[in-house]
Amino acid sequence: MTATRPVETVAEGSAQPGRRWRPGPLLPDRMRRSGRPHLLVELAFTVGLYLAYSRTRRYVPSHRTAALHRAREIWHAERLLHVDIELTLNHAVDKVSWLIVGMNYYYATLHFIVTPVVLVWLYAFRPERYRAGRTALFSATLLALFGFAFFALAPPRFLPAEGFIDTVVTHHTWGSWGSGHVSTVSNLYAAMPSVHIVWAAWSGLTVAFLAKHTWVRVLGALYPLATFVVILCTGNHFVADAAGGALTLALGFCVQRLLNGRPAYRGYAGRWPVRSL
Repeated sequence: MTATRPVETVAEGSAQPGRRWRPGPLLPDRMRRSGRPHLLVELAFTVGLYLAYSRTRRYVPSHRTAALHRAREIWHAERLLHVDIELTLNHAVDKVSWLIVGMNYYYATLHFIVTPVVLVWLYAFRPERYRAGRTALFSATLLALFGFAFFALAPPRFLPAEGFIDTVVTHHTWGSWGSGHVSTVSNLYAAMPSVHIVWAAWSGLTVAFLAKHTWVRVLGALYPLATFVVILCTGNHFVADAAGGALTLALGFCVQRLLNGRPAYRGYAGRWPVRSL
C-alpha cells in the first residue's frame, strides 16, 4: 500500500516558501478588468477629470510672494549643487530666434497634443494595457495638484534680477502662459511639479514600451528628453521642477500598481519584432 503524502495548506495572504510576499491589489476583481472600456464612458470620464484638474489648478492659492521666494531658494540650492544649467541654456537658445520661438510653441501646444494622441493610440491598439496606463497618468496628474496647492512656485522666467529671460513674452508667443488672455485663466505659480514632464514622460514610456516599430519606440524615449530641454531653455521650469515631475509620475505608477496588483507595462518591452531604423 502506497502512503499518501499530506497536502500542505497555505493560509490566504501568507507568503509561500521560496517566494517573496507581495501585497494584493486594493481593487476588487470586478474593478480590475483588462479589456477596453466603453468609449463614451471613457470620454466622459477623461473630459470630466481634465476639467476638474484645470479648474482646481486655476483656483489653488498662488501666493505670489511666497512663490517668488521659493523660486530664489531653489535657484540658490541648485547653484550650490552645481545643477544650475537653466540660465546658460536660457541665454544660449534665446540668441537663435527661430529656435527659441519654436521651443515656445512646443511648450505651449505639444503638451496638449501628444498626450491625448498617445491615450487614443493606447485605447485603440493596446486595449489590454489601456486601463493601467490611464490610471497611472490620471493618478500622477491628480498628485501634481498637491504640489500646486501646498508649494506655490514661480518659474525662473519670473526672476529677471537673476538674469533669466522671459522668452514667451520677449518673442510674443501666441497662446503661451505669458500671453495676457492665458495668464488670466491659469495659475502662473504652479511650476512644482512640472506637469509637462509628467505627461511627456508618461507618453514617452508608454510608446517606448508598447510601440511595435523600433523607430517609434526611439521617438517615444526622446520625447521627454526634448521636453526637458524645452522647459529649461524657455525659462518655464527649474531642474528641480523636472525632478519633481519624474517623481510624481513614478508615484502615479505606484498607485496603479497598488490598485491593480500588477505593473502597468512590464513584460511588453521587447515583445514586438525589432526592426532596424
